[in-house]
Amino acid sequence: MSSNYRLLVKNAKQVVLVCNNGEKYLTKHGMQNLCVIENGSVVIGGDGLIKAVGPAEAIWDRYSDASFDQVIDAAGMCVLPGLVDAHTHPVWAGDRVHEFAMKLAGATYMDVHRAGGGIHFTVEHTRAASPSDLLTSLRSRLVRMQRAGTTLVECKSGYGLELQTELKMLKVIEEARCILPINISSTYCGAHAVPKGKTVEEATDDILRVQLPRLKEQMSTGSLQVDNIDVFCEQGVFDLSSTRSILKAGKDMGLNINFHGDELHPMNSAQLGADLGALTISHLEEVNDEGIAAMAKAKTAAVLLPTTAYILRLPQPRARDMLEAGVIVALGSDFNPNAYCCSMPIVMHLACVNMKMSMSEALAAATINSAYSLGRSHTHGSLEVNKHGDLLVLNATRWEHLVYQLGGHQELIRYVVIKGNIVYENDKTMDL
Repeated sequence: MSSNYRLLVKNAKQVVLVCNNGEKYLTKHGMQNLCVIENGSVVIGGDGLIKAVGPAEAIWDRYSDASFDQVIDAAGMCVLPGLVDAHTHPVWAGDRVHEFAMKLAGATYMDVHRAGGGIHFTVEHTRAASPSDLLTSLRSRLVRMQRAGTTLVECKSGYGLELQTELKMLKVIEEARCILPINISSTYCGAHAVPKGKTVEEATDDILRVQLPRLKEQMSTGSLQVDNIDVFCEQGVFDLSSTRSILKAGKDMGLNINFHGDELHPMNSAQLGADLGALTISHLEEVNDEGIAAMAKAKTAAVLLPTTAYILRLPQPRARDMLEAGVIVALGSDFNPNAYCCSMPIVMHLACVNMKMSMSEALAAATINSAYSLGRSHTHGSLEVNKHGDLLVLNATRWEHLVYQLGGHQELIRYVVIKGNIVYENDKTMDL
């Protein structure tokens, strides 16, 4: 037996695999019945992939002669897959703390947007920011997410709305991918808003004739890796026909369709997405029954964002209806200047309390299903042999504490591991 193993996590009170039959996603009953091993161990190889996961005794019998670069004794602790944050906007300059005060005083999202705030305020500051300043802030945000247990994160551009700034943002995301251990799925979101002084038609034309061809060029030379394309399909932003043409052009370039739909008004975005073969639609606070049925049939993931509904006091996304219809439900933090939350454990807690999901459903949504929403569930989202060795060790005897303790992750997460390397070690964890 090869002795080149990177990490042994042994004797954990619980190892939550999430699934163990190579499922690409979980729905309905599968989300209620997660695969959990009591008293288990995990072996990660020199290539950073999981080599074995199972009962501690059986693993010890097989690997007693092997040598490991590192060993974590997880006695009395729990092991979970690294969390997957399916929706973030983490590259920007200029916070919007002043707008939070306006919203608390009763201003709606679109009131702020029309007053030149919201996305437009952030666009102005992001256009003016240097790439190195953007990278510094992105890096600190991603490290913060990592400490809260996120090991794979989707990162959008979208605060440029013109070619140069969108490319600047995507290059900053690319640099972060190279220097940080956290896994990144990169999304071009040039259609996040209609730039000031342009019509929807002009903005759409700019994306189709200027931005996407340049992006395609950069991707083909290998100087940029972009995975997904996003549009904010909304009344007063991009209508259905513009959304369709932009998403279709992105799909033709090999990008996964992953867009904002049915957030503030029912737009039939879900039906459009299902029709286009979208991998993922986010938000869906205003989705109708036909949209839910179409998404279930097309296996289009629904990325629900409980922080946004909470902060903007929007109706809660209809998680229960989606789950009962067989939709693949995933979760994201929607980290952005409007919803400043880096913590998937808090997102899971809000999903349970406000969207009426069970803790098992929330964990499946924040692991295997979020990975599916990014086209990564063959490598991420569960603790199975040959997947990436991305995991969390919790200083708790039951995994549910990660969801149950609101804001408690800072004391609960003992280790964060990515590809078998300990990327965060927390000696401030408390015994419960």
